[in-house]
Amino acid sequence: MLFKISLRNVSRSLKDYAIYFFTLVIGVSIFYVFNAISTQTAMLQLDDSSYEIVGLLKNSLSATSVFVAIILALLVVYASRFLMKRRHKEFAVYQTLGMSKGSISVMLLFETVIIGLASLVVGLLLGTALSQVMSAVVANLFEADMTSYKFMFSSESATKTILYFVLMYLAVVVFNNLSIGRMKLIDLIQSGRKAERITNRNVVLCVIAFVAAMIALIYAYHCVGWDYTSLDEKKLGLCIALGSVSTFLIFWSVSGVALRLMRLMKKSFYRSINAFTFRQVSSVINTMVFSMTIICLMLFITICTIASAFSIRNSMNANIQELCPADVEIANGLSSESDIESVQDYKNIRAIYEDAGYDITEGMKDYVELNTYTDADLTIGKSLEPFLEQIKETNPYLVYDASETIVTLSEYNRLMELYGRKTLELNQGEYITICNFANMKDLRDTALAVGNDITVFGHVLSPKYTECQDGFIEISNSHINAGFYVVPDEVVSNQIPNNSYFIGKYAETSTDGRKQIEDQEYQIFNEVFDYESTQNDGYLMQIDTKDALLSDAVGLGAVIAFLGLYIGFVFLISCGAILSLKCLSESVDGSERYTILRKIGVDERVISKSLLMQTGIFFFAPLALAIVHSFVGLRFAKFVLITFGTEQVMKSIGIASIILFVIYGGYFMITYANSKRIISD
Repeated sequence: MLFKISLRNVSRSLKDYAIYFFTLVIGVSIFYVFNAISTQTAMLQLDDSSYEIVGLLKNSLSATSVFVAIILALLVVYASRFLMKRRHKEFAVYQTLGMSKGSISVMLLFETVIIGLASLVVGLLLGTALSQVMSAVVANLFEADMTSYKFMFSSESATKTILYFVLMYLAVVVFNNLSIGRMKLIDLIQSGRKAERITNRNVVLCVIAFVAAMIALIYAYHCVGWDYTSLDEKKLGLCIALGSVSTFLIFWSVSGVALRLMRLMKKSFYRSINAFTFRQVSSVINTMVFSMTIICLMLFITICTIASAFSIRNSMNANIQELCPADVEIANGLSSESDIESVQDYKNIRAIYEDAGYDITEGMKDYVELNTYTDADLTIGKSLEPFLEQIKETNPYLVYDASETIVTLSEYNRLMELYGRKTLELNQGEYITICNFANMKDLRDTALAVGNDITVFGHVLSPKYTECQDGFIEISNSHINAGFYVVPDEVVSNQIPNNSYFIGKYAETSTDGRKQIEDQEYQIFNEVFDYESTQNDGYLMQIDTKDALLSDAVGLGAVIAFLGLYIGFVFLISCGAILSLKCLSESVDGSERYTILRKIGVDERVISKSLLMQTGIFFFAPLALAIVHSFVGLRFAKFVLITFGTEQVMKSIGIASIILFVIYGGYFMITYANSKRIISD
């Protein structure tokens, strides 16, 4: 009998369950998709390093899933509160007819099971379909072969999803039982008649709070978005705290004076039913200042997380094309335990390979050998000397006694020819600073702008340019060249290098041919390294290849992008669901007010317009402030992520906007449609 009543209640209340069902389905599908990535990639033909990255991605997503499950569980319980409130009168009827609270609890249990099973089935079906699309995304990220790929259903991910969501539904059952146990018949009967109490706040206090919040927010914005070089952990923590408290105070103060300000605009306030609309908005915002603050901050985190994640991923992929113009780089550098004076019989890398019985040029189409030098008297502090004290205040963590790197003009130009980049020219007594790490470039440009002279091995040199030139020696997947000096060849004659490089391009262009050469390079390098370590000449060798750097970049970009999407999706769902349920709850409470409006002759279109305005303000007030926060947050993100390259941030903002529009906008439209139906019943 109770099961039949539950079935009838679910079928009759499908529209009431729309937001609840929509949230569960989206939650289940997202949970399944991200946890199925490791299973989906098993069907792709990946290289060994990519499989390692997929393993890291799986572990990262699994750890994040625990956090996601907690968020979704709290969200589902919050949604249940709305459904319980919506049905207070129904429960009153049941109790009046003699149904016990225990029977009502069992009935709700059946309803939870029915909705839970339906949402799990639909969510898993949607997740399975989306996971096939995700496979194509993963294949594109890792440049994998999909020829052997076929339709996949991840039983492991499905089991994990079902387990987590069963635990969530159990939490809902416990909450429902507690709620039913606390219910009183008189409260259930009168629930629809209780009006929300509007708190009249002191206008002067609200204005003071608003001004204080704006001052604190502007200070935090300035520190984080423009004066970020002087930030330390304590100051950053202070800025975060100021931003959070200021957000709360803005909503608190605006909700306290907004209605009074609107009353001063009598022509607008008394037009149509604007007085009713603004009272409704003021009443709701008054009671959900804290919720608005949390939603605003969550939207801010969502926008910054998604935009930054995709920016890193896109920038690192673009960096490979720019910063890896050669296939292999072998370096032999002075170890930290040695110094140049103690080194005897210096040999370049080709000579080291020959001593070990190998020809390093085998398999190379073109190559360059290059040496770099250091002068103990030329340090970073010396090169920044005109503004050293000022720079130390804003950059206390920079190692100012570290020696600068020096390279000759002829060798650098040969490297640029190999890289396909512009060569340089120098007159006697000149030097050029090469740097592509943006933060360090700004510091060096400050010294170059005043024509800072340097002394290299006893030669006094003047800068040819008043700013750093773009360039690098080592292949990389990030802009990490903090700076080095290009000087005339005669300046470093008879000096012992502290680093030597062999940089080459493979003769093979096919994937299989390149892989064969690369495997051979690593094998020979390991043997040469073992041989060289027995010579104990004070140098330490290392190897980098374009394919390895590409794999690292793609892998890191993929992990960050997926984690950013995962967290972003869940936060968006949470924000949309909380606002939707609050709006629907207010529609339930205020339905009698709309009935009165109809009785006094207010047109249905005017009522719909009022409801649309209310819903729009509830949804877009926290979003508007979150967008302002995000503008500053992304400026700070550009500074933090500068080594990855931040040229792709604007494109990433576009991606974040689309995701925000689809999910958040979807909740807005569903909320408006359901609120309209509720006030029409």
